[in-house]
Amino acid sequence: MHKINYMYKNDTPARTPPLVDQAFAQLRRDVLNGTYSAGAKLKLDELQATYGFSSSPLREALSRLAQEGLIRADERRGFRVAAVSAEDLADITRMRVMLDVQALRESIAHGDDAWEALVVGAFHRLEKVEARLSEGPVVLDQGWTDVHTAFHMALISASPSERLRTWSASLFDQAERYRRYSARFRKTFKHKSSEHRKLMDATLRRDADTACALLEEHILSTQRNVLAVLSKVEQTPGN
Repeated sequence: MHKINYMYKNDTPARTPPLVDQAFAQLRRDVLNGTYSAGAKLKLDELQATYGFSSSPLREALSRLAQEGLIRADERRGFRVAAVSAEDLADITRMRVMLDVQALRESIAHGDDAWEALVVGAFHRLEKVEARLSEGPVVLDQGWTDVHTAFHMALISASPSERLRTWSASLFDQAERYRRYSARFRKTFKHKSSEHRKLMDATLRRDADTACALLEEHILSTQRNVLAVLSKVEQTPGN
């Protein structure tokens, strides 16, 4: 069984991240949150005023975001937030099905007891947060995003391929932008606890075929839900 190294908290004082990493994290968060609308131009002077960073770390942060596909770079026009479209979502979804499902299958094959505990703990935190969400209009906040991401990343964390885990995480975040976008137009929150529990249970049983089928359907259902919202937005007068 492949040995996986897990990160645990210790008493070592946390170091302040480099300015580039700070700028990247803040910009990335705001792009995912929809602070900047799809297609919006990201002007360097305005970003400097907003975040308090000099141009150098901001340019590097923007370049890294462009590599992730969250923004687009144009030598003449600068940087813009990536557009939102059914075609882009379909491409993200296709790649997620290819990579995430394989990463989960590898995780099930190689994960140890510590990995199982990580998955259970991540699901518990997600379930607690979702239980506090009302049935009325809701905007998915950063707290939900963090625990939702942590659960899905825990599932694939025992894959021995670092590249596979990294690419899956990047695609997950690109899909997250669509989830957050569509949530702004929904009247109620779509509780996913039952889906996540079934996915966790199959994973812990080491039933790779069932777990992978559930994950694929979970990814495809996200696409369907977002497409339904995109269709309604396009049909709304003024859009």
